[in-house]
Amino acid sequence: MVEPAKESGAVADHLFADVRLAALYDLFCGRRTDFEFYFKWVMSAKSVLDVGCGTGALLHMARDAGHKGRLCGLDPAPGMLAQARKRGDIEWTLGDLSSVQFDREFDLVVMTGHAFQVLVGDEDIRGALAAIHRALTDNGRFAFETRNPLVREWERWTPDKSAEVTDSDGTVVRLSREVQRVNGDTVSFSHTFTSPVWEKPQMSRSTLRFLDARRLSAFLSDAGLKIENQFGNWDGSALTDSSREIITIARR
Repeated sequence: MVEPAKESGAVADHLFADVRLAALYDLFCGRRTDFEFYFKWVMSAKSVLDVGCGTGALLHMARDAGHKGRLCGLDPAPGMLAQARKRGDIEWTLGDLSSVQFDREFDLVVMTGHAFQVLVGDEDIRGALAAIHRALTDNGRFAFETRNPLVREWERWTPDKSAEVTDSDGTVVRLSREVQRVNGDTVSFSHTFTSPVWEKPQMSRSTLRFLDARRLSAFLSDAGLKIENQFGNWDGSALTDSSREIITIARR
């Protein structure tokens, strides 16, 4: 493998780049039913690349459960990797798929937490899928999910639906989300974090792309990845128009 760049041109959202906010990420996520789904795939693969690994929680779980193979986390956000690197028996790389040159090294590549949706432009998607194709072994699989646009989940991202957590120091932090713009299949929105002990709120802005199943299939096919299975929920139920998720297992 060519040594990856330690810095990347990717710009992470403030939510992920800021160490204080990144430390709250897992608290706000709560129980990760997506991890329960992906965990069995990770444990059955000898080598795993987690793209957009965030705090590294999934790979931490795998190592704790006795995974003996290669586990590698890749993320462009310094704040997130600061959390992930609290564990040193896993490879951590600051960057994105444009900054690494893996060559048939992983039996499994995963993108959890709807990380695939940060790939907004067509060329971003094509470049990322080409890099994933190169990174996979001959029989390797790519497992990921994206929100089903037919369900229009962003319409529920309103400030009144806030969440609140208490961090390890006893600080209460509230999170609210608000959509600023919907443009075709992209949605731009903000996260606002507030706390009684902070001088001012912290805001993070994001844009996500909501690809439908047909367009997603075309991108995968063009990259030389064949859909092996798709699900509509973390319980393994079939994908339908009313499914909240498009969970995809694709093969090289």
